[in-house]
Order: sequence, then C-alpha cells, then structure tokens
Amino acid sequence: MPSLNDLSLRQLQYVVAVADTLGFHKAAARCHVSQPTLSAQVQQLEGVLGVRLFERDRRHVLVTTAGADMVARARRILIEAEDLLSAATQLREPFSGTLRIGIIPTIAPYLLPDVMPKVRAKYPKLSLVFREEKTADIVRELGDGLVDAGLVALEADLGACSHAEIAKDAFVAALPKGHPLARKKRLTLSDLQGENVLLLDEGHCLRDQTLALCAQAKATETPFRATSLTTLAQMVSSGAGITLLPSMAVPVENRRGQLETRPFVKPAPDRTIALVWRPRSPFASTFVELARTLRTAAG
Repeated sequence: MPSLNDLSLRQLQYVVAVADTLGFHKAAARCHVSQPTLSAQVQQLEGVLGVRLFERDRRHVLVTTAGADMVARARRILIEAEDLLSAATQLREPFSGTLRIGIIPTIAPYLLPDVMPKVRAKYPKLSLVFREEKTADIVRELGDGLVDAGLVALEADLGACSHAEIAKDAFVAALPKGHPLARKKRLTLSDLQGENVLLLDEGHCLRDQTLALCAQAKATETPFRATSLTTLAQMVSSGAGITLLPSMAVPVENRRGQLETRPFVKPAPDRTIALVWRPRSPFASTFVELARTLRTAAG
C-alpha cells in the first residue's frame, strides 16, 4: 500500500506538465529539468500508484483513461498546495506579491488604461499580471490554478465562481453615418427589426448576449464574424451593417467620430462587469477589496 512518503509534489507537477504538453521533451523544458529526470520521476510515480498514466512511443504521448483521473486529482492537489503558500503570504502581508488575472478582450483595452494607474498607486507592492482570454478559457484556467481571478461579464456561464461586481456597462447601437436610425435620440430593441447586425466570432461571451438581443429584436445576423470590437466598428463605418457596442468601448472605437452611436431607452440592455475567483481562493478578501477599488476607479 503506497503512502504519502512515496510521492512528491514535484512528481505531480511533472505528470501535469506531460498531460498538458503531450510530450516528455516539452514537459521537461516547461519544468526546467532534463527529460531523463522527468521521465524517471513519472515512471516512479506510476510504479507507486500501480497505474499507467501515459501511453507513449517515439512519436506520440496519450493520457490513459486512468491517467486522466489521476491528472485531474494531481491538479487539485497542486492548486491546494499553491493556495496554502498564497494564504501564508496574504497573512504576512496583504496586497503584496503577484496575482494572475484573466480578462476578456471586450473589457481589457477599455477598462485597464483607466483603472490601473489608480490600482498601482493604492497597492504599490501588488503586481497584477493580466492574460487576455475568452471567458471559457478563463473559467478553465481558474479551475486549473493557472490564473487567480478573472475580469469578465457575469452574464456568461461562470460555473461556481465567487464574484464582486465592478460596473454596469450598457449597450449602444453603433450605426454608419447617415443611417436612418440615427435620426432618433434613443432606440428600442424593436427599432432593430430587419437590420443587418454584425457580431463577434464564436467563443466571445459578448456574441452570445448580443445574439440573444438580436433574436428578441428580430434583427438579422450577417455572415461576417469579427475577432474584435475594433473590426466590428470598422465594418460598421464601411456600411456593412450595424452592431451593438458596450458603452465602455465607444470612446476608443469611435474616437475618430466615424460612427453614429445611439443609446437605448431605459431599462437599456447591458452587461455586468465583475471580478471572479475560485470559491476557496486564499485571496478572497483581497479580491473583494480590489473589486471595490476597481469599482471606484471605473466610476
């Protein structure tokens, strides 16, 4: 019967690295060890567990069915170990060290330039490292311990994340110059009926939300798929259709005044910007305070 003395956190790190990269050479490079050392440690762990974790030959590495379960358990153990160290750091000196935060691309370029100078001024010992990702990737990386928190829209599927709201971000209609709807000061969703609407590509949570609004308005989605709000704004200015933009994006995407933008009558459709984190994160109190600072800075 194997005991805790027969395995190490380092071995678990090696196993997770192999599962992530599907290659012993790549995993060794990621872990900064030689391939023979990593391979020997993985084999030793397989011997202790009595389970074959990987199928491997000269060209391919596959995670076995039993290995997938062991890798998932290894990830959870490593996350708990990191959280233990992080909790100790937080107890010694809150708002110090590094926090990794995923942020969706429909928020990052519009929120960060405004709020980060104020955050850095308030927390000079805290380093925030941002990774721009789609919502589903942020949720997955939270679960895997690759990021500590996320800046996302609450309307997306976030699983069991804890959260603190930052701001409400109303949608506006973005129209090409001379569009008939520009004659109105405010629009209703029904005004969009029959309009050709440009949307983001699959995987963006903003696409899902605006697609639902288009269905409600009986608008028509165009075949075009944009990878960014910048592309959407450029396509609208060319007359290819209209779109919905978050209010926070308008000062950037319409800085040349090439678009007509119109708000919706209240209650206007909107999204809720929030900071999210794992429910058992040792940084929970830090994130609540950080969200409060972000809310003040964004306002």
